Amino acid sequence: MVQEKKNVALWSVIAAIFITGFKLLIGLLTGSLGILSEALHSGLDMVAALITYFSVRVSDKPADREHNYGHGKVENLSALIETLLLLVTCIWIVYEAIHRLISGKTGIEVTLWSYLVVISSIVIDFTRSRALSRVAKKHNSQALEADALHFSTDIWSSAVVLFGLICYQFLNWHKADSIAAIFVAVIVLFISYRLGRKAIDVLLDKSPVYTTKIVHEILNEFPEVLKFHGLKARTAGADTFIKFNVHFNPDLSIREVHEVCDKIEKEIKKRVNRSEVYIHAEPQETSHLETEENDDIV
Repeated sequence: MVQEKKNVALWSVIAAIFITGFKLLIGLLTGSLGILSEALHSGLDMVAALITYFSVRVSDKPADREHNYGHGKVENLSALIETLLLLVTCIWIVYEAIHRLISGKTGIEVTLWSYLVVISSIVIDFTRSRALSRVAKKHNSQALEADALHFSTDIWSSAVVLFGLICYQFLNWHKADSIAAIFVAVIVLFISYRLGRKAIDVLLDKSPVYTTKIVHEILNEFPEVLKFHGLKARTAGADTFIKFNVHFNPDLSIREVHEVCDKIEKEIKKRVNRSEVYIHAEPQETSHLETEENDDIV
């Protein structure tokens, strides 16, 4: 599993290096802000891909004495850093585009290479995005998911730049390139918001509602569970940590309670990948009913 994540991340780094170099070269030769903005975007994607590569190498290390819950949040931190890099991209693109529109310096040289670099970028980005997305879903990796979004963003932004080049060359609309660059920034900003919000939620241990709903459904499937409360869940990278209290009939033996708890744990792990479950069993007594509220999330 770890090797598959490493391989897909490494190939993304190689692809990002190639795309960045190609765009930068053509952008400098033609003076196209759209292509140069794409080169910067891809350059930050390259940095993000490197961060992702190193994060997946660390995130799957087992828990140790200093990191009792493993190293999974390295992936979430990686995703947050990638978001900040994307925001830097937005600021630069918007500044340069507005400067060109105000100054009137919107002239560029459109060549066959201009189209070739953009179309090549779309093809490569599409391939990498699909590969990263597939592995991210398979292994519940937020770092790979963030990297996949980076490449998918490039697809849309490259398409906008391609549209700008066509308008510039065939419609003689000189502002098209700069306006296309601003559209790229808007796309990047939207993706940045999605990535950043998700990464921050995990880093702040926001409860994954979908997971708690699954646990709620599973507990209701066991008639031995008379009541449950204190349901809490959080994620760290690909791992999910779940804990809750359950009430049983006081007449059940310790062995019987243990067997039911084992079944509950196995069922949760079956439906929630890479989950660790902590169950605290209690007898259903009047004192509990009077002092505890069922605070699970429906």
